[in-house]
Amino acid sequence: MSKASSSPASTDQLGFGFDDLGPPLSPPSVSPSRKPRLVPMPPSPQVLAPEAMAQLLDQHEDFRVLRRLPVQQRFVHQPVGPTRRVLILDTETTGLDHTRDRIMELALLGVDVDTVTGLPTGEVEVYDGLEDPGMPIPREIQQITGINDDMVRGHKLDEDRVHAMLAGADIVIAHNAGFDRPFVEARLGRFAQIPWACSFADLDWKAQGRSSAKLTQLALEMGWFYDAHRAEMDCHALLAVLSSPLPMSGGTGLARLLEASAKPSYRLQATAASFESKDVLKARGYRWDGANKVWQIRIDDDLQLQAECEWLKATVYGHRPARVQLEQFDASTRYALRPGKTSLRTL
Repeated sequence: MSKASSSPASTDQLGFGFDDLGPPLSPPSVSPSRKPRLVPMPPSPQVLAPEAMAQLLDQHEDFRVLRRLPVQQRFVHQPVGPTRRVLILDTETTGLDHTRDRIMELALLGVDVDTVTGLPTGEVEVYDGLEDPGMPIPREIQQITGINDDMVRGHKLDEDRVHAMLAGADIVIAHNAGFDRPFVEARLGRFAQIPWACSFADLDWKAQGRSSAKLTQLALEMGWFYDAHRAEMDCHALLAVLSSPLPMSGGTGLARLLEASAKPSYRLQATAASFESKDVLKARGYRWDGANKVWQIRIDDDLQLQAECEWLKATVYGHRPARVQLEQFDASTRYALRPGKTSLRTL
């Protein structure tokens, strides 16, 4: 049978107009008890642009289309209130130990955020710099990041440019600030002089209906993919995720982080808790601090702190008199290696 007289079913089903690219593929076998689901067809076979193909598949319940994450160089939103200057930061390092490993790439995005809407506005300032760490890059790190020794040899961060961006910033946001902050503070001390927030720890992504707080997964659940593990692209991904509405609470992640950074947080230690309490403390979310030999937990606000103290008094100390150690942090010390303000609290 000639191509012109063949049945159109196999070539028109998806409506992408691929019938002129070669002979049609044989249709897959289908169980008689189950009819195949068909994607809606355009009026006539035609070659569709990629976005039209994506929109067509989006209409079908058996498909979900991912798009490459958009890199925004400028946001058109006009602010309706005061703005704050935010630096989105990411690093690539030779390893996980800030006392031994070194930065080999640093990226910053500077953007103004409307404090009323939580939306970015205006131009995005971009810095991305490589640095020779002065040590061989481990093979596993090269495989993850794509950065090798030849790429960084002889390179150095532009300290003047970084300092200029820091001078105009109100806050630094990183996705795992507890990792990035010690590295950059060790490399450039001025990072210790600016408040920080963490999009990984300061936002309850599970409460927002997300399955994971990993940046790549957050982007996927918003319909985006991107080339991860290079500092600048990770920054663009984080800015896109934080600029989007939070699915459960509304508003943006940027707005929530700016709000959280203005409030204190705490590290509460279950001082002198009995050994028998370890299982209930662990189940509650406490972690063992081996250096100080104490169970401790992070507390995000004053109401949670009061509730936690009441729980400790009733469950761990059996309503006996007890004093627990409390360490208070603000955005200038949170996620840094510097201690917060410590005090004792009577339960």
